[in-house]
Amino acid sequence: MLRTASISTPAAPDDGLRLLVARFRGRGRADRYDVWMPSLGPSERLLRTFLDGDIPWRDFASRYRKEMFAPGAVDADNRTIRNRGQLHTMRLIKHLAASGNVTLMCHCDEDTSECHRFLLRDLIASKRV
Repeated sequence: MLRTASISTPAAPDDGLRLLVARFRGRGRADRYDVWMPSLGPSERLLRTFLDGDIPWRDFASRYRKEMFAPGAVDADNRTIRNRGQLHTMRLIKHLAASGNVTLMCHCDEDTSECHRFLLRDLIASKRV
């Protein structure tokens, strides 16, 4: 089963594999997730543009989806982490979630509705992956 959570939410026994799917790890949080997958977070440029209020959620969501299927063009927007292989990574997560619990995590609050982890969950669950 594929689920989502904030990294601030305490771990639950049924979380299964906890994946941090954000560009930045954050400090003092490594004990809250099993694997950090920065390539599944939005590019640094897209994230900053949204957080600064320069684009609305709808535009952010559209651009994020495009980044997840981009063949590497998004790499120019990231100085540190390269974004190649998202499609294969999403396929792997889909297969893992078919046989056990996988929790996608981000730094956004648990009660937010505008977080890329929900977009990612829907992408992974889609027929496109």
